[in-house]
Amino acid sequence: MLVCSGTEENMPCTTILVGKKASYDGSTMIARNDDSSAGRFTPKKFVVVHPDEQPRIYQSVISHVRVELPDNPMRYTAVPNAVEGEGIWAASGVNEAGVGMTATETITSNPRVLGADPLVVYQPAENGKEEVPGGIGEEDIVCLVLPYIHSAREGVKRLGSLLEQYGTYEMNGIAFQDHEEIWWLETIGGHHWIAKRVPDDVYVVMPNQLGIDSFDLEDAFSEQKSHMCSADLKEFIDAHHLDLSQDGVLNPRDAFGSHDDSDHVYNTPRAWFMERYFNPNTCKWDGPDARYTPVSDDIPWCMVPEKKITVEDVKYVLSSHYQGTAYDPYASYGDRSMRGAYRSIGINRNDFCALIQMRPEKSADCSTIEWLAFASNAFNVLAPFYADVEETPEYLANTTKEVSTDNFYWTSRMIAAMADASYSKSLIHVERCQEHVAAKSHELLNRYDALLEKETDGAARKALRQEANRAVADMVKKELSGTLNKVLYELSGQMKNAYSRSDA
Repeated sequence: MLVCSGTEENMPCTTILVGKKASYDGSTMIARNDDSSAGRFTPKKFVVVHPDEQPRIYQSVISHVRVELPDNPMRYTAVPNAVEGEGIWAASGVNEAGVGMTATETITSNPRVLGADPLVVYQPAENGKEEVPGGIGEEDIVCLVLPYIHSAREGVKRLGSLLEQYGTYEMNGIAFQDHEEIWWLETIGGHHWIAKRVPDDVYVVMPNQLGIDSFDLEDAFSEQKSHMCSADLKEFIDAHHLDLSQDGVLNPRDAFGSHDDSDHVYNTPRAWFMERYFNPNTCKWDGPDARYTPVSDDIPWCMVPEKKITVEDVKYVLSSHYQGTAYDPYASYGDRSMRGAYRSIGINRNDFCALIQMRPEKSADCSTIEWLAFASNAFNVLAPFYADVEETPEYLANTTKEVSTDNFYWTSRMIAAMADASYSKSLIHVERCQEHVAAKSHELLNRYDALLEKETDGAARKALRQEANRAVADMVKKELSGTLNKVLYELSGQMKNAYSRSDA
């Protein structure tokens, strides 16, 4: 059940989108790290939201905007905040029509855009003036859109209409997915937006910047094969001289985005590492004559990978702390002054990672898998769950405000903190746990896929999917419990009051 109440928070993230011809099994895949703002954690849980739990009049906590919702919501999964008081933040999920969504990736804009179409910011009642609601934002978007759409394309259109009507108080990127298409939408100022279909043979990386680097306005205002946008975008661009191109080819990154010195520490290095991993030989990434470096502002939005991309590949890059480079904060080699120079992808304040995989040639009710991990990606595990279910396992749904070993979130958080503090001793335990969970996850998926293929009764199939999810949760709980014991022992051995002489 989702509850609306609370205060504002800012959520940096990292997103990867993989087209069906770029993935190892023909799946469309969308994945995102959801990160807390600096100096805090946000406990998350994995739940199913039923139609009777979906509000008909939605009110945002942050912006106080009220939105009337349709009367026919679908069931959907979500990864909302576990602690009441800060709004829903449903974050990522799949609805019963088989449409996936992840929202949002915080992105940036420039003063020309924000001056032409200011963000719609909440204004409290004061000095005799009435309250003025703000627009919609990350807190709201999944809840307002996902229960009502039947395709990725339809998701773009619904969100676009909401942005035009209510506006937004922040810049965001949002991904929509079905079995055939992935669409990426970016907000522009308070009311404008663009969306681009991800080509089937590419992957996309998004590191907290406006990312789309080419856009066909002609297509957006005609057939909309691969581009959509707000209704008056042409006039908006012309009126405010936003197109900076010399050749007449619109580059949204230049027109609507921003490039700050801080990007070269916080954002662009993440794109550099991810594309360097998937395309090591396509471009030169290192050295004085590198085509792209961690500080390049023109790293492509998408590329065709050199080999097909797996779930494990996505988890690896979203866990990155620049392994194999001088920038790795854990490195025992290279220039010490460069360690930790750039913001890692897998950081301490990762709250969760969700990868939605829509597999081809599977029955509709078992084709979509939600892979989930909680806490710092460098030390956690990614586990698969069938999306078409009526409930989620208690181990993922029961996250509490208080620290507890009874749930996936806090156990992962504890392992990460202890393993980081005892890195050289604990890394082997973490790596073995990650390997065991990955292998056992595929084993369980294969086993239950085979059982589902043989079962024809709808009720029995539903029971099998939920049984499978419980089996995965039980496996993960057992593996994490053992790993927690090991890293606790390693960290305890490094205590400053340790003494080697026995009492005997």
